[in-house]
Amino acid sequence: MIKRLLDKLVFGAALLLSLQLPLLAEHYHQYLAGFYQATQLQVDGYSATAKAHQFADLDAMIAQHLQNPEPSVRDDARQKQATVDLLQELQAGIYTFEQGYLPEKLWFMLQPKRLSQLQDVVKNFTPGIPLTGEALLFAVLCALLLNLLLMWPFYAFGRQKTIKQHEVRS
Repeated sequence: MIKRLLDKLVFGAALLLSLQLPLLAEHYHQYLAGFYQATQLQVDGYSATAKAHQFADLDAMIAQHLQNPEPSVRDDARQKQATVDLLQELQAGIYTFEQGYLPEKLWFMLQPKRLSQLQDVVKNFTPGIPLTGEALLFAVLCALLLNLLLMWPFYAFGRQKTIKQHEVRS
């Protein structure tokens, strides 16, 4: 009886936890969209500067500045290149969150190099219950899997005990 009660409690807790993952992914998507927009504005400003100074494009300006003898100009060019690279990474993330499925979104946001961004999102996260079919199905499947993994030792131990009792009776 205690095992069945524990099983239900573990499933309930796993379900509540699993229900938060789709909401966390949605919060992360909103965070990513804002970060993308801010970075895009910054890169657009770099491109406008390149055009204003008769460079063919931003990449040409960065390449020219990387050759400059002044260390601060080279450092600035490296920072601009890093921002352009970040924008491309953010574009891939936006695509994943707009076109991908929930497991892809979770995989994207749980990458070790993105943990600081995830921590920022978690600081402002408010738990709730998602209302989409995909999110609910995902949560139930995750809860069942997590419940099975956590309760496996209890089932295995109980089964061995039942087998031994049956052998003793025979």
